[in-house]
Amino acid sequence: MSKAHVKKGDTVKVLTGKEKGKSGKVIRVDAGDGVIFIEKLNMIKRHMKPSAQNRQGGIVEKESGIHWSNVVRVQESKPAK
Repeated sequence: MSKAHVKKGDTVKVLTGKEKGKSGKVIRVDAGDGVIFIEKLNMIKRHMKPSAQNRQGGIVEKESGIHWSNVVRVQESKPAK
């Protein structure tokens, strides 16, 4: 597996998929799977059963991963491609 070109806190732009052209901040990097999670992008809905931690249950929205080959890091000092 190759090394990630982005890290937590970087601003990235999505190149492919349903979120193409959007940018956001990286909140988590999973190097084992080559997946990054971007704040408020690629949202999915999970149906949660009531449990000790989540007494009410219901539908929860959370970020889903995007493979790091589908994003490019955006630097404010340089113009974007």
